[in-house]
Amino acid sequence: ESNRIGTLAENLLLQVPEVKQVGRRTGRAELDEHAEGVHSSEIDVDLAPSERGRDAVLADIRSRLAVIPASINIGQPISHRLDHLLSGVRAQIALKVFGDDTDTLRSLATALQTRLAAIPGVVDLQLEKQVRIPQLQIRVDYNKVQQYGVTPASINQALETLANGASVAQVLDNNRRADVVIRLQDADRTAHGLRNLLVETHSGYIPLQQIASIEDSSGPNQIVRENSRRRIVLSANAADGADMAGVVQAIRAELAAFPLPEGYFTRLEGQFQAQEEATQLIAMLALVSLTLIFLVLYSRYQSSVLALIIMGNIPLALVGGVVALWLAGQTLSVASLVGFITLAGISTRNGILKISHYQHLVQHEGETFGIPMIVRGSLERLTPVLMTALVAAFALLPLILASGEPGKEILHPVALVIFGGLVSSTLLDTLLTPVLFYRWGEQPLNQLLSQQGANHETV
Repeated sequence: ESNRIGTLAENLLLQVPEVKQVGRRTGRAELDEHAEGVHSSEIDVDLAPSERGRDAVLADIRSRLAVIPASINIGQPISHRLDHLLSGVRAQIALKVFGDDTDTLRSLATALQTRLAAIPGVVDLQLEKQVRIPQLQIRVDYNKVQQYGVTPASINQALETLANGASVAQVLDNNRRADVVIRLQDADRTAHGLRNLLVETHSGYIPLQQIASIEDSSGPNQIVRENSRRRIVLSANAADGADMAGVVQAIRAELAAFPLPEGYFTRLEGQFQAQEEATQLIAMLALVSLTLIFLVLYSRYQSSVLALIIMGNIPLALVGGVVALWLAGQTLSVASLVGFITLAGISTRNGILKISHYQHLVQHEGETFGIPMIVRGSLERLTPVLMTALVAAFALLPLILASGEPGKEILHPVALVIFGGLVSSTLLDTLLTPVLFYRWGEQPLNQLLSQQGANHETV
């Protein structure tokens, strides 16, 4: 059955125009690091370049595979491994429902599945396969067991040996070994057969029905526990281009509005946890980098005012980075945050070039503080500022234009943010730094020049 469904999925995938070839692997070896039964199949799909975007191709694949009676999860092989390490589920988002009763867990998870399916950006939503299957339940009467002088443990061991089988020996065939298993015949493994099963006691053998009741019933096919609590998992992915933080926030809002019985609770895990932790770390590093930039500038100019004027370029660069992300349809990610931190150092360079040149004109070329000196210094530093900005921008163009190519998923947002920040900071800094310096820079400049003059006289 697994092979039939896998073949059907391959044929449906080959109908997608962009699919060049597919390869399927059903099950994994028991000694594999990620062992899987034959109920699970992995299909590798090779896509050809197309006019359609990646989002459209994946949406087409999902729509074609929706007719298959199976759980479908689409993603990259490495991302599946990382998701499994983070949450135990091969999906970006894992909603775990904990409780005591398996039927209640499944009903709660089914209700949550219906609510989460209405959230925009949620794809590949599926519920863990826990269904009820036919079972034989044997309930031991402890009072009768004591009368016959046997223990429930011995009865359970005998039933396990006879019903499930036990290896009693091995047969050697050259270099091959085969276990000899003893168990009941299939005809005796029914409810009627087990009732007449003879169980050894101190007074002889008696039928099992004299000390236990055997009933035909149903039960869950599997019971999964985590931290000693029963749980069921509802997994999902965020659509390509969707804001993971927004999707998670919407899921948390649904969970907050969903009442749970006493003793039941939910836990949301997945890839977004690592992203949130990385975002917090990057925010802390950003504060550290801004502090260090300020200290370096203060040590150079001996003025907090001049240091803040130079750092005024940072917000201008951030504006360009945000606009670039918006125009490209990108979301705020860890990679783009790294680009913003990089901009903090790059954008201050233009202010350093201009203010250092203003100081040079006054100190060495006889200029006095005023508009003519600021205009002259700005024009003389325009060429170096534009040259360095254009060189950096041209170097980033290959990464910006390669947005859809594999392997550029991380570098593309970084390059996009830096490119947009360079454009905005270079253009806006042409006006902002001279105006700020004219308004607040005269007194700090005079103090800096007098201090440097005093130092030269001392030397």
